Amino acid sequence: MDVKLMIIDSASLSSDLESLSTWLRDELEFAGRVKFVGPAPRAGELGAPQDALEVALGSGGAISVLALSLKGWLSQPRRADVKLKIQSGDRVVELDAKHVKDRDVQALVEKTFDDAASGDE
Repeated sequence: MDVKLMIIDSASLSSDLESLSTWLRDELEFAGRVKFVGPAPRAGELGAPQDALEVALGSGGAISVLALSLKGWLSQPRRADVKLKIQSGDRVVELDAKHVKDRDVQALVEKTFDDAASGDE
């Protein structure tokens, strides 16, 4: 299962996306499974900005690893104003760093995506 991560609100979208990419790539579970994605360039353009990350989740608890990693990244003080959208197919969850301590990020992400990972869509 692939999960798309988009930063939907931030003071610095591109640097936060780069930071999230680096953070996730440091997880052994996601080695070689994180890539930047974006729209295809339009006619006459040399390229298009990369506006999201795609993470290929394997089996064996990858959803839990993703949830814990996102909670850690969002909990950093410099991420206080970040909102993150996570999508896989028609399943979507949004996380707001301002409320990350008020809710169980792991449970929310697992509840949203665990059935999809096991093929029970």
